[in-house]
Amino acid sequence: MAEREVELLAAALRRDSADLGLYAQVLAANLADLLPPGAVRVKRRRSVAERVAGREGSVSELDVVLGEQRLSLRVDRGRVVAGEICHEVRGIVLSRRQVGLDEWIGVLARSLAEAAASNARAREAVERFLA
Repeated sequence: MAEREVELLAAALRRDSADLGLYAQVLAANLADLLPPGAVRVKRRRSVAERVAGREGSVSELDVVLGEQRLSLRVDRGRVVAGEICHEVRGIVLSRRQVGLDEWIGVLARSLAEAAASNARAREAVERFLA
C-alpha cells in the first residue's frame, strides 16, 4: 500500500477522535467486524444504568493484534488513559512502548495497511475506513 494511502487511512481513523468515548465504541465495532476472529479484544465497563437497560457498556480497553504487533488503547470516562504498542511473539511481549493517541492511530493505520497486503478481511477494513 502506498504511503499516501496509509496517510489517508490514518486521517480516516483520526476523523472522529474528538469524542473519545464514542470513538472507541465505533473503532472497536468496526475493527471487530472486519478483522479476523481473535484479532480484536474489547473490554467494556458497564454502569448500573447500562446493565438495567441491557446495553453493552462503554469501551474501557481495546486490543488489536496484527501480526507480531499488539496495539492497546485504554479509555476512562471518554479520555485516553494510555496507548501502548507491543512487539509480541507467541504470547511473549518482547518490547512495550507507551504512546499518545496520534502515534497509536498512525501505527494502527500502518499495521492495517501491511495486513491488507496479504489478508482480504484486513483489506476490506482498510477500504471501509477510506470510504
